[in-house]
Amino acid sequence: MKTALFALAAALCLSPAVQRPTSTPAPLPCTVAAAACTEWVTLRGGPGRAMIYRSHALDVPNPRITRALVMVHGTGRNADHYFLTAVSAAFLAAALDDTVVIAPHMIDRTDRAEPNEIAWQASWRTGGPAVADASLSSFDFVDEILRKLARKSVFPNLTRIVVTGHSAGGQFANRYAMSNNVHDTLGVPVTYVVANPSSYAWPDAVRPLPQDDADPVSAKDGWNYMPNANPLPPHTKFTFGPFDATKAPNYNTWPSGFENRTGYTAQLTNEQLKKRLIERPTTFLLGQVDTLPLGGFDSSPNAMAQGPTRRARGEAYVKYVNEVLGASHGIFIVPECGHNDRCMFTTGKVLPFVFPGVTAVK
Repeated sequence: MKTALFALAAALCLSPAVQRPTSTPAPLPCTVAAAACTEWVTLRGGPGRAMIYRSHALDVPNPRITRALVMVHGTGRNADHYFLTAVSAAFLAAALDDTVVIAPHMIDRTDRAEPNEIAWQASWRTGGPAVADASLSSFDFVDEILRKLARKSVFPNLTRIVVTGHSAGGQFANRYAMSNNVHDTLGVPVTYVVANPSSYAWPDAVRPLPQDDADPVSAKDGWNYMPNANPLPPHTKFTFGPFDATKAPNYNTWPSGFENRTGYTAQLTNEQLKKRLIERPTTFLLGQVDTLPLGGFDSSPNAMAQGPTRRARGEAYVKYVNEVLGASHGIFIVPECGHNDRCMFTTGKVLPFVFPGVTAVK
């Protein structure tokens, strides 16, 4: 009898019908700025390709992912640094496990390229072309990243995508938000966060007059040029008027304005660009003390036509787009931050802008 019972127990233990189902553990986030956290994105079927840093692979199904953050680097093309900034922000937001963090790497002709790696002209920050193919834009690169993110077979629970960048990356985010052709095709909402760029694409030929909050002297005093308030309110005393083109004949050509566009953006009319600029949800982050000509500050005549400092330029631009054109974009002055991406993106109250759905950290 005992022998029969032991035999039955052994059979039950071995039977597939009573074995516990096994589950595949969720992939852990990759958080180091090394080859292990990179992959290639092929453009237009190849062989041309561009590299990204990412916290989760873009071709491995991952139902835990609910949001994506695409962080565009600055003029130094240091995607590794910006990947670590974005990962650090995700950690602080407790969003590492359910967010795929991506930092595209846009090299230029001075960088060492891998086989078939696409090098971009210096205008990559404003949608410029590849060195070897004028029909291929840096905007096409991010378009392809967003299309990969939107695949339900890989990220079935993705509900939001944020495209952001700081400094030159902020220039990219500003122009990309109004220009890209994938925004309404993905089936996933996309928002944009523009941080501390040196210039913007102005939708009209007017510019802020150098008075009140655009006065060059007062605008450069970042500490005292602000009441003691929490949150810090943006400055709004700007008056707009015609710009003296003798000071900068090209002040309204792309990427400073809408005129004489080529490549990716040339397929759109000025009214289409303006409509997208107004309608696509965007938040502008400006450092409280990003008021000095540091960190590659653009002091060209075209940029100076937009205001004396990065902060004043952003405040004037948002006021014009919101109050004159009728947009409803957000603006947030990040306290005590200058021209520093780590300060801007790891400040607790900024986290909900780049990781929608999380709670601000005090």
